[in-house]
Amino acid sequence: MKIDEIRAFSAEEIRKQLVAANREFMELRFKLATKQLVNHRQIPAVKKKAARLQTVLRERTLGIR
Repeated sequence: MKIDEIRAFSAEEIRKQLVAANREFMELRFKLATKQLVNHRQIPAVKKKAARLQTVLRERTLGIR
C-alpha cells in the first residue's frame, strides 16, 4: 500500500489498519519462532506498512498535511 493511498483514508480507517498490521506482525513473529513461517520477507513488509500508517497519523496530528 502506497502512502498516497493511506492518506486518502479517514483517521479511523487508518487506526483499524494499524491494529490489523500490528496483529499480523505479532502472528508472523510467533510463526517465525515456531519455525512455521514460509516467507521471512513478510516481516519487514508488515513493519513498513505499520510505519507508514503511523507516519500519516502523526502528520495529521501535527497538521503537516
